[in-house]
Amino acid sequence: MIGSVGVIFGETGSHTFKFMVTDPALRRTDYVKVWHSTDGWVLCQVMSMTRSEGADNKDRVIASVTVIGVRDQQGLLRAPMTPFRPGDRVYKAEEELIVETLGLSDGGAYLGLLDGTDIPVTVDRNKLIQKHCSILAMTGSGKSYTAAVIIEEMMEKGVPLLIIDPHGEYATLKEPNDDADMGALAEKFGVEPQGYKNVTIYTPGNKKLCGYADRPLRLNGVNLKPKEIIEYVPSELNNTEIGLIYEAVNALRNDGIDYTIKDVLREIGSSHSAMKWGVYNKLEPLLEAEFLSDRPTPLTELFARGRTSIVDMKGIGPDVQQAIVAKLLDNLFEARKAGQVPPGMVVVEEAHNFCPEKGFAKTVSGDVLRAIASEGRKFGLGLLIISQRPAKVDKNVLSQCNTQIIMRVTNPNDIRAITKSLEGISSELEEEIKRLPPGVALFVSPDIPRAVMVQVRVRKSRHGGASKEISDEADKEDKPPAGGSLFKRLFGKA
Repeated sequence: MIGSVGVIFGETGSHTFKFMVTDPALRRTDYVKVWHSTDGWVLCQVMSMTRSEGADNKDRVIASVTVIGVRDQQGLLRAPMTPFRPGDRVYKAEEELIVETLGLSDGGAYLGLLDGTDIPVTVDRNKLIQKHCSILAMTGSGKSYTAAVIIEEMMEKGVPLLIIDPHGEYATLKEPNDDADMGALAEKFGVEPQGYKNVTIYTPGNKKLCGYADRPLRLNGVNLKPKEIIEYVPSELNNTEIGLIYEAVNALRNDGIDYTIKDVLREIGSSHSAMKWGVYNKLEPLLEAEFLSDRPTPLTELFARGRTSIVDMKGIGPDVQQAIVAKLLDNLFEARKAGQVPPGMVVVEEAHNFCPEKGFAKTVSGDVLRAIASEGRKFGLGLLIISQRPAKVDKNVLSQCNTQIIMRVTNPNDIRAITKSLEGISSELEEEIKRLPPGVALFVSPDIPRAVMVQVRVRKSRHGGASKEISDEADKEDKPPAGGSLFKRLFGKA
């Protein structure tokens, strides 16, 4: 056996202890093992290290350790019933013990490597869909990059995906990763560059707003109910204006013919009310809103086995984005309940804008996202929620995400929101979240009994979500943005 890395001293327990470090190569978050007289080899993790000067004027390095435990005969993870003994030696844990104790089985969606090791970390795709997932991180920590890694893993198994993309970050899934550092990183993570051809980009606007889109996204604009019309109006309507809309729609219904927004406006224009021109002006932009049509995009086209559909919201106002998402996801959820579309996953970027916590804002899209979060697992419709402001995301939606991927977060309100949505998070892990380097995530999964640090694997496709430099001239050309700068921050020089 390789030599020990230290010796236990002082007061010990069955859940924590300290040891004097004798191996200068030992690092915080390293996995170690200690022999227990009753339970055999027990897996532990170094959570913190301190250095001080001893009586002999030599440095002393002390490691504080959390006990992870050992698998019993039934395969259950448990901690020893009695404490370790001072004087017991501590050893580096080998890969086999780490994999067995943490339950890091092969197969599933490959996220990356257990931080500080070459051990792959995977997650069961079915559980990811059925039990929802969230990615929470401050700007620049790699949340969109990590989301794309999960999307790639889903695409390779033909899982239907619908991506709500407010800023046009995911169009580059079509293109292979061509970063100069990709070669060595591909070897490290065991992946190859790849562009995905089963990706279709939809725009609710026109090609002038999103020149790289493949197809327009159109929602039904025929025989809209008054409530649906009101939700599409970005301006606030007073009670009188709402009443005029109801009167106009009821009159058209009584005529027994199909009607459009144009017909509703004509009916409002014929009203004798002095308020008609105010509501007319607020509804008139819907005539130019190309996403309402008598030929809506079929859901069976948007959400199909082996297809990834990106709804690129570039150039669409926030209020209209929320209305589009509300109607689109409501239609999708109803179609899934009826078995008209296959099981799959909805990816929501900037989720705090679409399902905000009460007190921050109220959106028309919040209700349907809460419904999918609470009921979607029964019907095989999963959510991947992505946000840089966890405190602003509806807590009921976050609490339904059994798999959480947390990258660097420093805002105290966001930290509190994360700890409330996670069970049993320790103060050490709270501090760890504040210090996580870009590209490293705290991974919490029902499949793994303990939160682990994962170095997210390199993307196979090109990253399109990095911030542009002020001097960047690339945005003069209407194309998906490049993302090399974030790539280097995540992985550095290979």
